[in-house]
Amino acid sequence: MNNILIIEDDSSIAELERDYLEIDGFNVEIVSDGEKGLKKAVTNEYDLIILDIMLPGIDGFTILKEIRAVKETPVLLISAKKEDFDKIRGLGLGADDYMTKPFSPSEMAARVKAHINRFNKLSGTNRSIVKNSINIRGLEVNHEFKSVIHNGENIVLTSKEFDILYLLMSNPNKVYSKQEIFESIWNESFGDISTITVHIRKIREKIETDPSKPQYIETLWGIGYRFPL
Repeated sequence: MNNILIIEDDSSIAELERDYLEIDGFNVEIVSDGEKGLKKAVTNEYDLIILDIMLPGIDGFTILKEIRAVKETPVLLISAKKEDFDKIRGLGLGADDYMTKPFSPSEMAARVKAHINRFNKLSGTNRSIVKNSINIRGLEVNHEFKSVIHNGENIVLTSKEFDILYLLMSNPNKVYSKQEIFESIWNESFGDISTITVHIRKIREKIETDPSKPQYIETLWGIGYRFPL
């Protein structure tokens, strides 16, 4: 049975979501507080998380960012806001889908099933994670040994190059801006973010068959970089 976590402070909406999901055979847990929801999301195992953006304690965007730092669990964002900015921000932080209130509970349930099926399919085919090792399409990185292997060949990366690659591979499909990469790897808010472009170029030269047509690190012009599944 698939386990679903609903983080929603509106009890009527949360209970409606739960009812429709339970009809489809899901095991559902509801949390109405942002801080409690974040704790459960990162410590327990769920097949999908339904996350409201406006929450008491911690907002949904912050919760989503914390989840993506440690897990790839599918996340469906729910919000009363219809502005494109919020949708773009949510998807950029790693959300798998976005629905605005009011919405059809049956459509919500259908999207939940679709995302779980898609995630399970991807997990069982071209992606595998064992302890500190990540393997995606023939490229394997091991955080414990700081090693990189591409199609059986050892690749030598500098410390910063490895950290950038591991960050992107740990959160496939998530889009990182240059600023976000810089802050994550250098642990600083201010600095020369143009160095990210240089590091990405060097990484591509070492792991890509054709650096001019990258298959592993994708550029989203004007936005940032991601490692596509």
